[in-house]
Amino acid sequence: MTERFLADDAAVDVGADRSDIDAAIAALCETLPPMDNRLLDAVRYSLRSPGKRLRGILVCASYRVAGGGGDVSGLAAAVEMLHAYSLAHDDLPCMDNDDIRRGRATTHRVSGVPVTVVAGAAMIPLAVRAAADSVGNMHRGALRVVPVIAALMQAAGARGMIGGQLQDLNAEGTRADSLEKLERIHRAKTGALIAVSARVGGIAAGADDDAVKALGSFGADIGLAFQIVDDVLDVTSSSTALGKSVGRDAELGKSTYPALLGVDGAMARAVELARHGCNTLHAHNLLSRELRHLADLVITRTN
Repeated sequence: MTERFLADDAAVDVGADRSDIDAAIAALCETLPPMDNRLLDAVRYSLRSPGKRLRGILVCASYRVAGGGGDVSGLAAAVEMLHAYSLAHDDLPCMDNDDIRRGRATTHRVSGVPVTVVAGAAMIPLAVRAAADSVGNMHRGALRVVPVIAALMQAAGARGMIGGQLQDLNAEGTRADSLEKLERIHRAKTGALIAVSARVGGIAAGADDDAVKALGSFGADIGLAFQIVDDVLDVTSSSTALGKSVGRDAELGKSTYPALLGVDGAMARAVELARHGCNTLHAHNLLSRELRHLADLVITRTN
């Protein structure tokens, strides 16, 4: 779709992180607290959904570049749990009303709407517990637990994902008249969790405030780039390739980057954001090959 940042990026392999995160998610599924069986099934179904694990891998890569040396896969899995909750709710009939997600039936199509609503809500405190356990175990104490949890909850709350989702719903049927307005919605709805994934990796590693801020800025930039590419793929790809319904933005009357900028203009903006994020990390001596590779993947992905 666009030129890659790295000519030799094939040497960068995130498969090990993905496997570790999947294993940590599987472990979470087996250690969930007692709950109604229907609720348990819905939570497990949502968590076991196959995915890119971008947010979790970003946690791992940021942790390492900030000097962390422990096993951060549990924290990465906690972030993926928050993402799973957001997808389960995003697909509900009162939201985007989607039947397919990641190539299979959405959670509410399997478990029903009431159970899915409750399961999504249940995954928030479960993710908090998982994050606290992971960070506490890595550092044998609670010193870094509080700032990690605070960052995650701010990103997931009214000033982050939830607030962005409401803004997105309110904007249905009306075309955004400026790039600024459109980006404000998506920096919250999509970008907040990607940005905080990079931030908590740095916090868990004990990075200083400047480094954590730089990592968060990088995450915010590639998070917005991710949403732009999502909008482009919604009009240029197929449901088979994406593993989810295409054309939904137009059906719901959503404002999109291709509608505002055109496909080429939207992709140019995504590339600009990814490069800006990489430049920010470079200025702070934090641009690892892994993080640059993730920026590349965000703008060149096909699903």
